[in-house]
Parts: sequence; C-alpha cells; structure tokens
Amino acid sequence: MAIGDELKLFSGSATPELARSVACHLGHELARGIVSQFPDGETRIQIGESVRGADCYIIQSTCAPVNHHLMELLVFVDALRRASAWRVNAVIPYFGYARQDKKVQGREPITAKLVANLLETVKVDRVITVDLHAGQIQGFFDVPVDHLTALGILGDHLKATDLSDAVVVSPDVGRAHEARRLANYLGLPLAMLYKRRNSPTETEVIHVIGDIKGLRPIMMDDMISTAGTMVRGIEALLKLGAHPDATLVATHAVFTPPALDRLKHPAISAVYVTDTVPYRNHSERIKVLSVAGLLAAAIRNVHENGSVSALFPPKSFEEER
Repeated sequence: MAIGDELKLFSGSATPELARSVACHLGHELARGIVSQFPDGETRIQIGESVRGADCYIIQSTCAPVNHHLMELLVFVDALRRASAWRVNAVIPYFGYARQDKKVQGREPITAKLVANLLETVKVDRVITVDLHAGQIQGFFDVPVDHLTALGILGDHLKATDLSDAVVVSPDVGRAHEARRLANYLGLPLAMLYKRRNSPTETEVIHVIGDIKGLRPIMMDDMISTAGTMVRGIEALLKLGAHPDATLVATHAVFTPPALDRLKHPAISAVYVTDTVPYRNHSERIKVLSVAGLLAAAIRNVHENGSVSALFPPKSFEEER
C-alpha cells in the first residue's frame, strides 16, 4: 500500500452523528480516536490505532461550546501529526468565528483570520467546510480550502414543495448572490432586505427591494443564530403586504436563545436547516436535511485526487430567469 492510500475518518465530539453518517456514505468505519478531558477541563486526545502514512480526515464543527470544540480540533490535528499521519484534513461543516471576518470599528480583532492561523500552526493540510458566513475567509488560509455549499440540497428539497406565489428573499446585501442563485434554480422572483446593524446580534430593516405583495416569502441565510434577523425581516415583509406563510432556509442551525421561541412566529410555516450543527429538539415545523452525502463525496474526491468543483450546484443555479 502506497503512502496516503489508506483513508482514516475521525470524529470529534461536536458532530458525532454527522460523522457516522459520512462514514456510512463512504463505506468506512470511523477510526478510533478517544476524546476526553482532564478534571480541570483540559482536552485529551488519544489515537487508538496506527495512522502512519494515512490520509486522515477529522470531522468537527466548531459550534457551541465553540472554544472547546476548536481546541479539541487543534489537539486532534496535533495528535495525528505526532503519530506520523501522511496528511491531516480538517472537515469543519460549521466554521465558528466566521462572523468576525473584518473590523467593523476600531480596536477589534479579525478572529476568523486568527482561527485560520491556529489551524495552519498545527499544520492542517486542507480545510473542507460548508457555507462560510463570508466567502473571503478562504483567503485567510495558505492551505487549500474546499468551500462547499448546501444550496443544492436545500434547493432540491424546496423544489418538491408548493412554490406557487412564492418569492426568494435575501436578508441583506451580503447574501444577495446566494439568494439570486436559489431564485434562479426555483424559477422564482427575488427580493432583498436592506438592514442596519445596531449591535453584533441586533439588526433593523430599513428598506425592502423588490415586489413581495401577496407573495409567500422564502427567506434564506447561511445561519439562524438568535433568529432576530429572520423574524424582523418577516415582520417587515408582512407590513408591505406579503402573504403570512413564510419559509425560512439556512445551512447552519446555530439556534442560540431565544431563537426557538422566535421561530414560533405565526407567519413562519416551515424552517429548513442542515445537520452541520446538531439540533435535537425537533419540532414539526423545523426539518433537518443532511450534508453527509456532500461531505462524503468531497472527502472521496480529495482522497482520490478527483474534482471537488464537480460537487457544486448545477448550472441551472446560475441561469437568469
């Protein structure tokens, strides 16, 4: 067996169900990696089998508790490096700290860049991630970054639903490109909210661009955190005559309080998210779609030196309607 021919999949403690599903798609067992803590909270990783010369993939979202899961990922990489792995790839379905990608005011850090530096310090060879909050974070790394998107998964699911009298709505200028791609794929019109950020977690809708009167909004974003942006956006649309039958679509179900309470808004009929962040308190209106197949295909293509671009959404996402 040549160096790098053996594929090893490891799971951190953040997304074990997703890791098992990825392994199932690949027809591999998860490799033995024991994650534990010392009594004072220090992270301890023990690799339970030989990885010498292996192509290793660690599946770990840096979701809450963010600092713990990030540190666990760094220690995992270091353990594999010291065990003579040939290549160590960080599969980070949800990339924490991505919202801190620029300085909004003076004396602020750019923490997304710091996280990139930390991953490179422990000598990660490649990063595979899904729907970064800001695409330019790819440029924070000097190692290859495969930036996947769940747009195809979410779009295909929406196509199987009733889309009559619907309109795709971008919650802000930053998501307008992705919202346009989804609208093109679904054959729907596009609208956009123009908002003002009052604090790191609070925004205010100033304008609505596009025709939404009498239409059912499909509002999309990369994540739902407190759900404040989504709910205030829906309320702004309702004031302008949108139909009170809204669908929310997001890749990352961060769901920090009071998100789940806000998502009970009577005008929200359905919420579609993925399993990049574990969500266990399922309700009838919240449906979780899996990115396991997408991640498995990316891992397989990287391992076999295939094209990752082949996994991007079809050309129909780009065609104007």
